[in-house]
Amino acid sequence: MTQSLSLTQGEKLLTGWGRTCPSSARVVDCSSVEQVQEVIRGAGPRGVLARGLGRSYGDAAQSGGATVLNLQSMDSVAFDATSGTITAGAGASLDAIMRATVPQGAFVPVTPGTRMITVGGAIGADVHGKNHHVDGTFGSHVKSLTLVDGAGGVHELTPAGDTREKFWATVGGMGLTGAITQATFDVIPITSSLISVDTQRVNDLDEVMSKMIAGDDKYRYTVAWIDTVSPSGRGVITSGDHAPFEQLSARQRSEALLFDPKALATAPSIIPGGLLNKLTIRAFNEAWFRKAPKSRTDEMQSIGAFFHPLDGVADWNRIYGPRGFLQYQFVVPDSAGHLIRTALDRLREVGAPSFLTVLKRFGASNPAPLSFPQAGWTLAADVPAGIDGLAAALDELDELIAAAGGRLYLAKDSRQSPQMFAQTYPRLSEWQKVRDELDPQGTFTSDLARRLSI
Repeated sequence: MTQSLSLTQGEKLLTGWGRTCPSSARVVDCSSVEQVQEVIRGAGPRGVLARGLGRSYGDAAQSGGATVLNLQSMDSVAFDATSGTITAGAGASLDAIMRATVPQGAFVPVTPGTRMITVGGAIGADVHGKNHHVDGTFGSHVKSLTLVDGAGGVHELTPAGDTREKFWATVGGMGLTGAITQATFDVIPITSSLISVDTQRVNDLDEVMSKMIAGDDKYRYTVAWIDTVSPSGRGVITSGDHAPFEQLSARQRSEALLFDPKALATAPSIIPGGLLNKLTIRAFNEAWFRKAPKSRTDEMQSIGAFFHPLDGVADWNRIYGPRGFLQYQFVVPDSAGHLIRTALDRLREVGAPSFLTVLKRFGASNPAPLSFPQAGWTLAADVPAGIDGLAAALDELDELIAAAGGRLYLAKDSRQSPQMFAQTYPRLSEWQKVRDELDPQGTFTSDLARRLSI
């Protein structure tokens, strides 16, 4: 796929984590606000876009023919124990932040399923984790951020006061209001780097969902892995919270705040056709379900094992082969919870196998117009790209989700229509008004923005 595109000197071919729809851009490394300003002021007709570690699944962090700002060198991390906040450069990864602060008794307020994302990306996508029903999104914990706008001007934004609208337009704004260069955010104080985990193996989707509702007020973190191959929608629920020092054994107390996760394997660089198909995923799902205990409480797990198991395999996205994959993630209100089963059934009917399908509960939304979460259910399924009938099936699901008051996650999206997006994000025009104040010339754009006519 990538060999058919020729690149001029200085250009790089970029894709999302799903490795679909590549486009080429001029990538410029920036290590200071001044450099960011200079590049923005010299932007060409295709504009600019900031990019972190490329973990959005679709086309959100790429912009064909544009200049892409690589801010990974802006990776400073400073922990203020007195205020309980971290101030970090936009290019600092959650991995680097955890390595610096977990040993000091501080954990990030929200982490998605990978720690290999940057602070700028976490804010731009307003990422969520297993604790949204308790703690909300990452953006909900940001105290202030620095933004360089479309004219190269620098803004200090906060969630309240005169800059409130610009702040919340930037949170969840997918990098289209400007380039975030630094942010300060709250932390969760911890006394150990272990998670006390309860596990339940459940034979039916309805029971999975009822148990998750019952656990809303009991657990800080909850997620369910769902077997998409089984018609029953059986699953494994894992719930937990940070283990207090007093709960640790004598051996565990000796290294209570240890945090040094490593990738244990690397996916092969070339896998013709991919490793995942109906047979291998059926076998994997059966083994994964059977290995889970029927019921286990207070198991001590590391941060990496509980939050980021796939980070243990470097470049795991390669296992889908050269055609790549997509993640379909949607949210619907509790009143439309039946669409979870509908989506699972439809994916199974078209033969779209998934070994990574997770179900979570969402709490209340925040003030950001383009933030994805809203109270209810969110389902995320990774499926190989190019399956016959998949596009039509997802289009049908889009319509059901939109009619129910739900929407798709921009950080995972690679194929929804402009009409679907406009219908399901009703505050779009409000966001566009603020975006136009920060970037009246439309300097910041992306392949996603063009596809959705934002």
